[in-house]
Amino acid sequence: MRALLAYLHLVTLLRNDFGSKRRRSGDSALTHNLMLPIVCILATDNHEHMTHSAVIEQISAFMNERIPFQKYLGIQVTKFDAKESEVRFQWKDELVGNAPMQILHGGATATALDTAGGVVIMASVIERLDKDLTAEQIVKHMARCGTIDLRVDYVRPGRGKEFITTATIIRSGSRVAVARMEMHNEEGMLIAFGTGTYIVG
Repeated sequence: MRALLAYLHLVTLLRNDFGSKRRRSGDSALTHNLMLPIVCILATDNHEHMTHSAVIEQISAFMNERIPFQKYLGIQVTKFDAKESEVRFQWKDELVGNAPMQILHGGATATALDTAGGVVIMASVIERLDKDLTAEQIVKHMARCGTIDLRVDYVRPGRGKEFITTATIIRSGSRVAVARMEMHNEEGMLIAFGTGTYIVG
């Protein structure tokens, strides 16, 4: 989650900084290249209002397609909802942490748990925002979020063809939110669970 939120904050700063430079210098090519990731999130190059569902759809697509580490792991956001969110990834040999036993690396498990927790928290933040905010204003709110603490309990060895991680909110305050996450394999076997604490304001 930290990588996404840092990027959201960065592209907002770039939008403001290079937007003003473009007006001064007329360097449209440079600005256009830097704006491409921003358009991917905002779905617009002006300050139009977007529905919360549209913003969620844009961020979900961004997380699936534009975050290199998440893409390498194969983590896909399959449900982006304030009540329950879900991410999935497939087994691949590159994610093995225990080669003799062919067990999933604990870091991949922790990343999936944190991602699922971050998704449900972001969905909750977006749901509570004023519906009259522009997409860029929503992104600025999101950029304030971040992971404070992550606890992971590894229940069973990570074996399976597919891993499904779900997250629900335990507590949602004005500044801090807490999510509970669980990861199962395709057979429904619990692999790990975790608790994530996130700053949201």
